[in-house]
Amino acid sequence: MSRANSSWALKWFSFFFAGTLVIYVLRGFAILSMLPGYVIWVLLLLTLISGLLTALQLLR
Repeated sequence: MSRANSSWALKWFSFFFAGTLVIYVLRGFAILSMLPGYVIWVLLLLTLISGLLTALQLLR
């Protein structure tokens, strides 16, 4: 498979990574302080899973 087929995994990884980073920074600045901590953990878990999928797609 070519790298073009793995673009979906890379897009999801980029989306989750950017979202996690933005929410983490905004929560640190107390803009989103009402956001529960488990939301950060769920986003982090989704980022890790999508990163593993991206790596597996690139290995194929």
